[in-house]
Formats: sequence, C-alpha cells, structure tokens
Amino acid sequence: MRSNLRFGSLAILLAASAVQAQTPAPAVRTEKNISLALANQIAAEAVAACAANGYNVAATVVDRAGTVRAVQRADNAGPHTLVSSERKAWTSASAKSATQAMMEGAQKNPGAANLVYLPGFLLLGGGVPVKSGNEVIGAVGVGGAPGGHLDDQCANAAIERVKGQLG
Repeated sequence: MRSNLRFGSLAILLAASAVQAQTPAPAVRTEKNISLALANQIAAEAVAACAANGYNVAATVVDRAGTVRAVQRADNAGPHTLVSSERKAWTSASAKSATQAMMEGAQKNPGAANLVYLPGFLLLGGGVPVKSGNEVIGAVGVGGAPGGHLDDQCANAAIERVKGQLG
C-alpha cells in the first residue's frame, strides 16, 4: 500500500509539472525596479556613513539591470573610487549577491575564482544588492574606504537607513 501511495503521489507531481510546462509564460513581465529618488538617497547615505568614519568614498547605485542611476563622490575621494564603486554595484546587481561574499567564496573555491575573468566583475567588498522583499531591485557599490569590508559596512548602513521604503 505504501508503494502505491508513493507512486500515486509521484504521478500527481509529474502531471502537475507537465501542466506547468505547457502553460505559456506571460508575454509581458512586471518587475520592481529602484527609483531615481531612492537611488540618490542610498548613494547619499552610503557616502555619509563612510564620512562619519573618516572615509572619503564614492557610491554608485544601479538598477536591477546594472544601469547607473545615481553617483556621489565625497570631497577628497580619489578618482579611482568612481570606477570601483560602479563595478561593485554592477557585479552585485548582476549576481544578485554581495561582493564581499562572492570574494570570500572565490578565495575558497578554485572554480569560483574564475569569476575575476568575467569582464566588469569586481570581487571586492562593498557591493550590496538592494531588495524589495526577496526581489533584487538594484545594488549599491561603495569604493574608497581602507578595505572592502569597510566599504561593505557603509553600503549596508545606507540600505538599513532606507529599509522602510523598500516594501
């Protein structure tokens, strides 16, 4: 009886999967994305969080597709911080993951270490996805603090300050 019950459950599962596979995907998708106002606010919050600790950084916020929406560079932040922050934000949005975690994973896993060869990927701490619920709507990248872990802290502080607006 038990095996009949298992086979019956398996048959129902397979039938449901077949119905789902035959159901066409909608022709038009609805996606959440970051607004310009929120992107500007996150960039400003990230620069302010780092400035409070004495770090002159740049912060870039990209939308879900990795397109730049907002950039701020603190007074005295080096010119390289702009490129660094943009690459971190793009990498985070593209992978839907924090760049600090990606960097640590690449250091431990030789297969993941190959990510550094993808054009545009920057595996340094400071890129953090911005989420509305479980959906990535963009990412923030911070560059210029004396260590990626500190850039990461500023990015997370900025997201924490706007979390009430993320739904």
